[in-house]
Amino acid sequence: MQAPMSAETTIVVIDDNNGVRRSLRALLESSNFAVADYASAISFLADGPHGDCLIVDVRMPEMSGLELQEELVRRGSTVPVIVVTGHADVPLAVHAMKAGAFDLIEKPLDEKALLDSIRRALASGRLTRNDAAEAKAADEKIGLLTDREHQVLEHLALGQSNKLVAHELGISPRTVEIHRARIQEKMKAGDLSELVRIVRAAGIDLAAASK
Repeated sequence: MQAPMSAETTIVVIDDNNGVRRSLRALLESSNFAVADYASAISFLADGPHGDCLIVDVRMPEMSGLELQEELVRRGSTVPVIVVTGHADVPLAVHAMKAGAFDLIEKPLDEKALLDSIRRALASGRLTRNDAAEAKAADEKIGLLTDREHQVLEHLALGQSNKLVAHELGISPRTVEIHRARIQEKMKAGDLSELVRIVRAAGIDLAAASK
């Protein structure tokens, strides 16, 4: 394995063919990407999943590209995977796509198509990481609430007035106002719309909460 020389965006190439790895390294480095390459999925996993985008051959000894994709999903990795395949391996590659791979590119590789796919994968990966970070931050904020504050928040996020929330929960409107003020303070939310955004980022099912 040859490690990247910088902390730039890193593309990881996993292919048991030395020539393919050398060719891809030259292409990617000429496009200003840092590159790490591995001759097998096993050696890549031994280093711990890393990189900003993976280019993975489907058919490899010990562990196939499909098996690697499944293992990455099992580990909760969000790094986008581009599957490279020969014509005979297309059904296997399609299986990898269904398992969560970002794209499928057939050999012989079209350099422009590959670079375009990598750029799309990197953009998708950034969105995924941003969404995950936002969800984590939202969960942490909601975790600061008491059970009652959590109930009040769910009703407020449904667009209910303080009076209706009070009626639904069997408390006074004034108590709802106090809870609302505390919720906004704890969650550092300036208004109701920001509270709603945090609730949605946390993945709370408001439809279920309304029942």
